[in-house]
Amino acid sequence: MDPTLLIIVVVTTALVFDFTNGFHDTANAMATTIATGALRPKTAVALSAVLNLAGAFLSVEVAKTISSGLVDETRIGPEIIFGGLIGAIVWNLVTWFAGLPSSSSHALFGGLIGATWVSVGTDGVRFGRILERVVLPAVASPVIAGLVAAGATYLVYRFLRGRSGGSGFRIGQIFSASAVSLAHGTNDAQKTMGIITLTLVSAGSLAPGSAPPTWVIISAALALALGTYLGGWRITYTLGKGLTDIEPPQGFAAQTSSAAVILTSSHFGFPLSTTHVCSGGVLGSGVGRRGAPVRWRLAGRMVLAWMLTLPAAGVVGAIAGKISSLGTAGTIGVGVAGVLIGLGIYLLSRRKPITAHNFHVPEPTPADHTPDRLPA
Repeated sequence: MDPTLLIIVVVTTALVFDFTNGFHDTANAMATTIATGALRPKTAVALSAVLNLAGAFLSVEVAKTISSGLVDETRIGPEIIFGGLIGAIVWNLVTWFAGLPSSSSHALFGGLIGATWVSVGTDGVRFGRILERVVLPAVASPVIAGLVAAGATYLVYRFLRGRSGGSGFRIGQIFSASAVSLAHGTNDAQKTMGIITLTLVSAGSLAPGSAPPTWVIISAALALALGTYLGGWRITYTLGKGLTDIEPPQGFAAQTSSAAVILTSSHFGFPLSTTHVCSGGVLGSGVGRRGAPVRWRLAGRMVLAWMLTLPAAGVVGAIAGKISSLGTAGTIGVGVAGVLIGLGIYLLSRRKPITAHNFHVPEPTPADHTPDRLPA
């Protein structure tokens, strides 16, 4: 395949991933705000999209980590990155269909690592850097966010004992959800910026260690914002209602804790999973409110999906990357397969669609009952 055309294909695929990242992770910022009625669904996702767009311009530290930190950019080509992106997109769509808030970030890392490992060997993967920058933050961040949210929720309810403050916390939720959306933009949009920059470096169009060009920053920000605006309602249902029954003080505590953790990690260049952080915050808020139902069975399913994300996306990325590296026919075949899988998942989702028009916050359910099906 012509090198220029291949770069265009990979950049386009990276922006498609960024789009799926947006609608997959909308729930991170807005699920609790919608669940408590602080904002209408469409208003919430519109606000989140604008702030995701703004957040993407605040920092490039995470993008630099991905473009020159996880794999050896001098030993891979755009076709390998293409295979990794296909692995990430497929996993994003599968978990979105299942309504599981898994990590788009780890899907991307898994796909890239798998494709690089199989195509150029273990020497092409910087495992020490991955452990430091990906694995350890993945374990620590939801625990930290959960503990902070639990403590904050407990203190808030102690303060509110005998007082009425629900409306005030609904207003506070708008600001805390806005902070999460801004933080999400500073972290997640940069992952696509880093992948596109890595593609340009591997093709010789940029020098190793280069920062993302302006056009890369703008296009990644717009793709993430568009995906966010469309809203991942299936995952919003799970995160806003499935884990625990959210009240305004809980939502405020969960979102504020999550925003603080994400913004701190973005400052230091840690490409952590905003999904893990926000899910940990929601669980922590349920633990912090006395009598709140926490559905641990669903939480267990989520953690299992988190554990599977890196290896599952890695396997798909490895297969796609190996086939793509065989030449033009392989790259085309991988692209066609990715489109067919995506179309199939979309058609299946239309059998029981969940949109802003039929998204409702159901009545509270017992703590030992986990919704096994998404609402029709």
